[in-house]
Amino acid sequence: MSDTEKVLYTGKTHTTGGREGASRSNDGRLDIQLSSPGSSRPGTNPEQLFAAGWSACFIGAIGLAAAQHKIALPADTAVDAEVDLRNRDGGYFLQARLNVSLPGIDRDVAERLVAAAHQTCPYSKATHGNIDVTISIA
Repeated sequence: MSDTEKVLYTGKTHTTGGREGASRSNDGRLDIQLSSPGSSRPGTNPEQLFAAGWSACFIGAIGLAAAQHKIALPADTAVDAEVDLRNRDGGYFLQARLNVSLPGIDRDVAERLVAAAHQTCPYSKATHGNIDVTISIA
């Protein structure tokens, strides 16, 4: 880590039991049961958690891009994230779709904001070149 960068936050969790277990954050604010996708067990799964985190982060990145261009985002800005768990030849992988809604924002402006967000969002950076990602604007 260089002298100019600093850690802003560290999320810490303790998980037991894998996809059929539980996960709890060190501060207790997250305390969830886990279940495999498609199971009837209570709980969520890693793909849903990833989709929730990425969509929240992506909205923040859109907000930063909008602020830089002095554009007010609508209060009902939303991102519907879909994260697919896939299997090919016995190997698992992910793919994702981010469906962005910026009501009242001109399409050209929305496309610029979303493109900028995809360049700055830490989740987008982490997945760049690693999984197929499709972004659409409603």
